[in-house]
Amino acid sequence: MANVKNEHRCGWVALMGPPNAGKSTLLNALLGQKISIVTSKPQTTRSRIVGIMSEPGAQVIFMDTPGVNHSRQQQRGHLSKMMSQAAWQSMAAAHAIMLVLDSDLYIRKPEFLDRDIKSLRDALAEDDRPQLVVVNKVDLFHDKSKMLPLLVKLQEYFPKAEVFPMSAMTKDGLAQLKKLIAGMMPEGDAQFPEDQLSTAPTRFLAAEIVREKVFEHLRQEVPYTTAVDIEAWEEDPERELTVIHAVIFVQRPSHKAMVIGRAGATIKEIGTAARKDITALVGGKVHLQLWVKVKDNWVEDTELLHDLGFED
Repeated sequence: MANVKNEHRCGWVALMGPPNAGKSTLLNALLGQKISIVTSKPQTTRSRIVGIMSEPGAQVIFMDTPGVNHSRQQQRGHLSKMMSQAAWQSMAAAHAIMLVLDSDLYIRKPEFLDRDIKSLRDALAEDDRPQLVVVNKVDLFHDKSKMLPLLVKLQEYFPKAEVFPMSAMTKDGLAQLKKLIAGMMPEGDAQFPEDQLSTAPTRFLAAEIVREKVFEHLRQEVPYTTAVDIEAWEEDPERELTVIHAVIFVQRPSHKAMVIGRAGATIKEIGTAARKDITALVGGKVHLQLWVKVKDNWVEDTELLHDLGFED
């Protein structure tokens, strides 16, 4: 009996790029479900998030990573090093590299391009793995002719890469992108069940949702000085209820006051918004209790950072 060739493809892809390029939005679009939090602020993603896309004949495992442009990072110290490490380790472990860039930003401010992608350009110059440059956010401008100089320059900077303009927000080009990525994967069996979307524990995803709402409801530097930890998670079968106790860590008493808000208004808004998304995540009723604690310089506390899911 003749051997049947295994044409199924499976591999790992590192999602790389500067902060606020839309990597998390793109990952959620590719998976058809939100697993990575999204805000308008740069450096929202702090640790590697693994998302699994299962298509007929292929499984692609994406690693959504923190932005690699250090000049725009808001954090300092040990946390920043861990974030950078998560990005570069993901890149080293991947079968293919997918850069995500903000086309609207570099059309308006082309002088930022060299600064933002220098480290990525240097890293990929001698890399023979499949490379894909996703030129994201094309929905933000109407005159598509403005994009041509950017595409030409990116092809020059990344001669081994496929340059692909699209919009993760509107999903324009998404189906074609899925086929392109799947074709870059090596032959192999699926590594995860078809219905699994992420390797992240539900508790971690719930903490990320709370942190997302902190970003959405607070401005300036406060979100970058906060972290969220799930201290208790209890299932109540009789009431068909998940009871979650979460702590929002801040670095200063003044930040605690901002998170709580006047008469508790801000933390109530954060809790209401987070509970709605966590309810969708767990598929049932949720009781979410939030506390705010001051922990001076938590970004340098390696034990806490490990508890929050960071790898050293």
